[in-house]
Amino acid sequence: MIIELVSCILKYFLFFNQQRMENTSSLSQSVLTDLDLFFEPQQCGFSSRSESDSESKMSETREPPTLRHRNSHLPYDVVLNILGQLAVKSVMRLRCVSKSLYSSIASPDFISTHLNNNNNNNNNINHDNARVIHIESESTRVINRQVCMVALARTFDRISEIGIPFDFPTRCVQIVGSCNGLLCLADYPPGNVVYLWNPSIRRFKKLPPTCLGLLKHVTLGFAYCSENNDYKVVRTSGSSLSTSEIEMYTLSSDSWKRVEISVTTDVIFCKNLVSPIPFVSGALHWMASVKEENRMMETDIMAFDVNGEKFKKLALPHGSIDGPLLQRCVASFRGKLAFFEESGFQYSIWVMGDYGVVESWNKLFVVPFERVSCWISLTDYGSLMVWYRNDQAEGQGYKHALIDIETLQEKKDPDIQHPSYVAAFMESLVLLDGTNVESY
Repeated sequence: MIIELVSCILKYFLFFNQQRMENTSSLSQSVLTDLDLFFEPQQCGFSSRSESDSESKMSETREPPTLRHRNSHLPYDVVLNILGQLAVKSVMRLRCVSKSLYSSIASPDFISTHLNNNNNNNNNINHDNARVIHIESESTRVINRQVCMVALARTFDRISEIGIPFDFPTRCVQIVGSCNGLLCLADYPPGNVVYLWNPSIRRFKKLPPTCLGLLKHVTLGFAYCSENNDYKVVRTSGSSLSTSEIEMYTLSSDSWKRVEISVTTDVIFCKNLVSPIPFVSGALHWMASVKEENRMMETDIMAFDVNGEKFKKLALPHGSIDGPLLQRCVASFRGKLAFFEESGFQYSIWVMGDYGVVESWNKLFVVPFERVSCWISLTDYGSLMVWYRNDQAEGQGYKHALIDIETLQEKKDPDIQHPSYVAAFMESLVLLDGTNVESY
């Protein structure tokens, strides 16, 4: 009996690992039947099934014979442990096996376990397999509905397209951020309509209306709160003539609330063009003009700690060039805070080695260009995406290029037509247990 159980467990580990490696979207009916036979009957809601029905079903199944013994089953905790290692599509298919398994898969504990396993696997894989998701900031399609493109982070070679299942009042859509497989999308402008969306499980949620009143010059940031396993959206609204108002949405409460800035008197937040507000070391980061007491406006980085729900200032690197905010921005690079500045025909990229320590800013890369360009995004792999205008004689408008910041090798003309919002992407079960969530 022990030999049979070990053999069966090994069989499933090998089979499901093969399914995951091949990125298949379905499981064979024979595997579903095998799982049916080996679960604890009293724990999986099969107590109402008669023994004769079970025996009849088993007689119709295929080899090997060891799978036909009713008394041989996989312990339920072993089953959940196996499922926690599978790809999202496989787990979603297996919900149909039993009511108890459906309930277990949709539980917060299993979702967190599956997410942790996925994060560990992603940290161990080669960066060549890392994926990004991007959406063009201007719709050129005849249909009104936008699509997201999933691509390799290194080359931006397209893997698939995912249709956005909800509508926005404007043709332009921005990716506010991406955390643990959950995307936050909003209209642009003004940034009033916001959705949370998990394309892997085909579920989304529209956020309630703002509590700030009239929105103007909006910036939006999306973050994961590790202390209580929650997700938050931060929205700023203001203008160059008045300090910004700030509100925060929390997924667990499904509501907005106002947030005060206590460290300064006046703050004007700057939007990162088409790049999402970076989420690094548990905080969201903006370039901002800051006025304290009677001092003139200065350029700083404003950080919002999503766990403590407080703002703080971070100083720019010593030696950085003072200039317009549009030529300077912040980003995330391999889990650390990065700062970009444009000077002439080159970008300087600084990285903060120890978070919060000003002296740990280090200029790691200088990327030269032959013409004026506009920075779009930087992936954790180290691919810098920019767009620039061709020579007028060419008459071809704007062009995009993908540059490896370490080798400076350039991939011209990636499959992108307009400036795009780009974010890291992974599969997860997040939002599966959510309330007021729509499926499609």
